[in-house]
Amino acid sequence: MIREAFAARLTELTLARVPAAVLDRQALHRAPELSGLERATAAWIAERMPVPMEVVAGTGRIGRIGPRSGPAIALRAELDALPVVEATGVPFASKNGAMHACGHDVHQAALIAVSRAVADLAAESDLPYAFVPLLQPREEAYPSGALDIVRSGVLAQQEVAAVVAAHVHPRLPVGCVATGKGPTNAAADEITVTVRGRGGHGAYPHEATNPIPVLSQMVVGLNEVLRRTVSPMRPTLFTVGRISAGEIANVIPESGSFAGTLRTMDRDDRVEVHAAIRNYIEGQALAHGVTAEVAITGGEPVLENDADLVDLVDARLQSAGLEIGEPMRSCGADDFSFFSEELPGLMAFVGVETSGADPQPGLHHASFLPDEGSVRRLALVLVSGYLGACDLLDARTGTGGDEAGSIRSEERVDA
Repeated sequence: MIREAFAARLTELTLARVPAAVLDRQALHRAPELSGLERATAAWIAERMPVPMEVVAGTGRIGRIGPRSGPAIALRAELDALPVVEATGVPFASKNGAMHACGHDVHQAALIAVSRAVADLAAESDLPYAFVPLLQPREEAYPSGALDIVRSGVLAQQEVAAVVAAHVHPRLPVGCVATGKGPTNAAADEITVTVRGRGGHGAYPHEATNPIPVLSQMVVGLNEVLRRTVSPMRPTLFTVGRISAGEIANVIPESGSFAGTLRTMDRDDRVEVHAAIRNYIEGQALAHGVTAEVAITGGEPVLENDADLVDLVDARLQSAGLEIGEPMRSCGADDFSFFSEELPGLMAFVGVETSGADPQPGLHHASFLPDEGSVRRLALVLVSGYLGACDLLDARTGTGGDEAGSIRSEERVDA
């Protein structure tokens, strides 16, 4: 493992940056930007970063602190806000019709603090591995900013060998952090089914082929398809969010459609369920004398936390005085999974609260506002993630940790 003096010094420098980061969070919260439009946000953060930030994925940014070559560790913060009208009433509330209702402002401010602390330490110590701050656009909307970053090849160019992120969450106690090995968030795919029959008069259904009862049968039956395909021990979920057909009560329409999201927590189940859905829809269409089209739009893959990285980061979190909570698994999706599918990765969830709120508002709620201390806790989690990833690379490459991260004594004396 890297020198403990190095880890303690990085934590100390990070905590010293927290007061400024709290003010940064307020400024970022006041001026949110929607997915794909985060240019001003990215530029504002880049001005406060201690290194030049290269543009990536349209409005994103990436930088590098430490060794110019060799393995690096990336820490992600998301840039985008949501189309939510804020209802918090705080002095720094957004007034532009968008809102950081998912805590991305906290993530951004914490990453600024940690990046500046790492740069301070790099001036007095050899970093064991380069630190790559990553500002990702379009986490809340498609096309995925994470996928675009992966496809750009910039992670390979920067020799990123591990990637870490942290996300605030109001369903965890304050001071608690949840990591957890293996599947953490589900894969999410969009399924659209279009049924085509034959239109006609509502009084003469025998002269038409009504697509609406077929659509209804398909919507109800698809969850039985999931039960027959996937073990109940592995979560699989299909939720219909839209169904539409017809314009008027006494006219049988020519066609109709429905759309929903399929969420799976196992990579193999995802493939099998896709095939089972297609077979079911085709069979139902044939049985009812209609035609049907199935469109499956692949979304985020399963987000899996690297088991070894979880152990090492958990140890660092405990050293930082944070409590390790039970793994927080969810059928929600996060496009961080595009990173963790390619590289050892870890997504940590950090407990926060909205001060004075009872019950606590959830993510994406107009009143959701992580407490001021969330910036400090998020920063400590990111530091722990970097240090744990350093430990992981030491273990997997056989690098000796005693030399890595050693304080350059001659520079410390001059300081």
